[in-house]
Amino acid sequence: MGIPEKIKAIQDEMAKTQINKATEHHIGLLRAKLAKLRREQEEVKSKKGGSVEGFDIRRAGDATVVLIGLPSVGKSTLLNKITDAKSAVGAFQFTTVTVVPGMMEYRGAKIQILDLPGIIKGASSGRGLGKRILSVARSADLVLLILDVFQPEHQDLLKNELTNIGIRLDQNPPNIIIEKTNSGGISVSQIVRLTKMSEELLKDILRVYGFTNARVVIREDIDSEQLVDYISGNKTYAHSLAVINKIDLVDKKFLNSLKSKIKSDFVLVSADSELNIGELKEKIYQKLSFIRIYMRPKGGETDYKEPLITRKGSRIADVCNKIHRNLRREFRYGLVWGKSVKFGGQRVGINHVLEDEDVLTIVKARGT
Repeated sequence: MGIPEKIKAIQDEMAKTQINKATEHHIGLLRAKLAKLRREQEEVKSKKGGSVEGFDIRRAGDATVVLIGLPSVGKSTLLNKITDAKSAVGAFQFTTVTVVPGMMEYRGAKIQILDLPGIIKGASSGRGLGKRILSVARSADLVLLILDVFQPEHQDLLKNELTNIGIRLDQNPPNIIIEKTNSGGISVSQIVRLTKMSEELLKDILRVYGFTNARVVIREDIDSEQLVDYISGNKTYAHSLAVINKIDLVDKKFLNSLKSKIKSDFVLVSADSELNIGELKEKIYQKLSFIRIYMRPKGGETDYKEPLITRKGSRIADVCNKIHRNLRREFRYGLVWGKSVKFGGQRVGINHVLEDEDVLTIVKARGT
């Protein structure tokens, strides 16, 4: 039996198995085996030259945002309204046939926005250039799910296609450690107690992936799907925001009814009528968790006009990398004024974590 037949057999068995407490161990194992077979199938295709590369897009700006949606939901019009792009717009499907980049400048940040061709059901399996389109989202910091006001249920379709290609929206990588050992079987240390799956299921899934001896540290209560994601690798994690477009075509009563149907954070807009475009820009900025760092040259004045834009949790090392590739090597110490230090002008090291509106002076090593 080949890999496609094995995949089909597992899918059939999962379809006819009722999900309940008595079958959750069996279903968890089937999911693990299915994920492993799919990865093997992709590896075979790759070796045969059957893999499809994504569109070649060079990252620019302080962050990258992608517009994902079905054809004719208004992605191109929206891109034109929030950036300097000139994406083709038409009242027919598949107007955009390649990735169109634009740059949104907002509150000092330069945010690259990518308008992707419309996807269709089955895109993650290759329909309609789906894999090439979805692969662009792997490098995105934020995914905007663009929905027609009359078809908000397509949010589930979009999320499903992204999940199938290995993109996990609004999730963090599982906080666990798995280390192979030479002997001793599989030992599990639970810092946080498992409630979403049994320890027995965890061990059985590890064995599916060839782990016979391993040390496992559980720092977060995870389920079997998260465990499989961690073991199989090749998963990316990004935030998302639903954007409901064309609200100029409906009344307030329709919108109030619509709000109860949206399952995640969303913004209501009309790209054509430019309704709530400013609100959308602000929401994008917030979702990207930007902070502003004001640079002060040694012995000079602080530049409050053009802050350096970086992400929440950034260290001084990240700022060095952003300014110049050699600056990290030349770094001696930093002086910081702001919320991240106890007193103004505090001397800190390269791994100091900065906060919004900190003022930073970078002092280079002598002789550089």
